[in-house]
Amino acid sequence: MNDKTIDLEQVRAAYTALPQTFSSALMATVSASGEPEASYAAYVRHDGHYYVYVSELSAHTQNLLHNGRVCLLFVEDEDKAAHLFARQRVTYRCSAGEIDRDTDAFEYIMGLFEEKFGAFMKQLQNMQDFHLFCIRPQRGSFVQGFAKAFSIEGDDLAQIRHVNDVGHKQRKAEAEADAPA
Repeated sequence: MNDKTIDLEQVRAAYTALPQTFSSALMATVSASGEPEASYAAYVRHDGHYYVYVSELSAHTQNLLHNGRVCLLFVEDEDKAAHLFARQRVTYRCSAGEIDRDTDAFEYIMGLFEEKFGAFMKQLQNMQDFHLFCIRPQRGSFVQGFAKAFSIEGDDLAQIRHVNDVGHKQRKAEAEADAPA
């Protein structure tokens, strides 16, 4: 497989569509002491950014307040995947910043949360230990299957590059056995 046989517009459509099949994102954050934390949060997407509304009781909230580094993962359900080892997945490396409660932006995004998740969001909005974060993807990766890994970079994540167009490495003995005599 080479870049000439890859339809990059199809790849873009696929990695854009995958997160839209979920209402929550898997998140990886890092504590002040450097400890990794895996979690998840419900999200809304607006203008290319992801927004999460999370409680101070969660480690990921403390981590976001401390350093704003976060990685989002959207991964195809196991039961929908053609092969367990090649599940489609999009990973975004991001920066996060808090949106102040007393702003129009906060009200607007919370309105989007209410549209998506219902009136329950009004109750959560009144809880003062919750924080609204805007998560901005900086770069990412998309795995569409075996030997179909892509980097996502650039302004508005518009640049797609096939990561490895020669496939996976074999053990030396297998490679020699497969070579023409």
